[in-house]
Amino acid sequence: MLRLPFEAFLALRYLRPRRTFVSVITVISIIGVLLGVAVLIVVIAVMSGFDQEWRDRILGFNAHLTVFSAEEDQTLSHYQDLMKTISSNKDVVGVSPIIMSQVLVKTEPDSGKPKRSVPWLSGVDPKTVGSVNVLPSSIKSGSFDLTDRGVVVGVDYANQNRLDVGDRIAIYSPRNLEKSEATAGKTNAEVVLPEEFTVRGIFDVGFPDFNAAYVVVSLKDARELLDLPKNTAQGLEVKLRDPFLADSVAGQLRTKLKAGCAVKTWEESTQIFQALATEKEMMFYMLFFIMIVAAFGIVNCQITFVVQKTREIGILKALGASNLQVLLVFLSQSVFVGVLGVGLGLGAALLALHYRNEFLALMRNVTGSSLLPPDIYHVYDLPALIQIRDVARICGTAFAACVLAGLFPAWKASRLQPVEALRHE
Repeated sequence: MLRLPFEAFLALRYLRPRRTFVSVITVISIIGVLLGVAVLIVVIAVMSGFDQEWRDRILGFNAHLTVFSAEEDQTLSHYQDLMKTISSNKDVVGVSPIIMSQVLVKTEPDSGKPKRSVPWLSGVDPKTVGSVNVLPSSIKSGSFDLTDRGVVVGVDYANQNRLDVGDRIAIYSPRNLEKSEATAGKTNAEVVLPEEFTVRGIFDVGFPDFNAAYVVVSLKDARELLDLPKNTAQGLEVKLRDPFLADSVAGQLRTKLKAGCAVKTWEESTQIFQALATEKEMMFYMLFFIMIVAAFGIVNCQITFVVQKTREIGILKALGASNLQVLLVFLSQSVFVGVLGVGLGLGAALLALHYRNEFLALMRNVTGSSLLPPDIYHVYDLPALIQIRDVARICGTAFAACVLAGLFPAWKASRLQPVEALRHE
């Protein structure tokens, strides 16, 4: 049978629950460590989940790289040659042209009042767009059909404007509005009619901002709507085999493409991921103060315990116990508190993360309001990603804080002289 060292045996014996003030403080210390570890793991896992969720969905709809004209308001002429050059890079898996502009859309319902909105119009090549984003595979109703003035819209945009497959919409381009404004109030005022499109499909890319703000038409229709020359595009969207190669591939393309072309990476287009990483790090340090509070509880418990056990310390030393053995007796208590608190905290965190969405649904039913509004947090369910590195960091630092908290009282106990300890009352 495996026998514990006497230091660990005594530590466990002293930690046995009793109806004393020290036992209450010990329980409070364990609960403090438990809460600190659980809260830190849950918060960091949720923030990691947001990071992964937003990264997957944003990069699923947006390109890893965008190639465009370095001159403002200029298009890329004969972009097919550029596409061949870009595709020759071994890290590129897809290239597709795009035209982007904000437009005015008016619905044409059979009954009821028409609705107006100003979404982003995205003109894409139906043959190549699937190589750079998830749009063709994200159709939830209808089909990805952009022929004969067809348009696909996001599910949130369709709900907001009461649109369904087969409905017609009128699109006013900036060119239409400029013409109307230029002739307004004149005797030869020109009435500019909008272009009519038919809703052929409704997509859901999993990101509310995209579902609510984009309407997609063919590249040809976008050119006609915006009065752009033939065989032109505003930019080229590029998908890489690994999005984290964006800086490297962008550098290669800048030296390979002809003068007048600019390249922008997804990291340059959005700062949300850098902000999230900084916020995650700051949240770790802020919430770690919970562990500091728990450590003070351990210090208080150990100091009280040393004072209560002063005579026992004297007896141990009189029987031949060394300073190191006495130190290990009291330090082992901090170790056991740390192990118990960290272990229970890890278990509580994993349980909370497993039932996180059920808890949110319960709170939504009880309070009548959503704790995770999609228009604010850009997700429909609370994401979470448990990373071994983060868990090890939290549990390791929490355990180290517990051990260090008990080091000073244990050292003071080891320095007591047997005669002075036995005289203590």
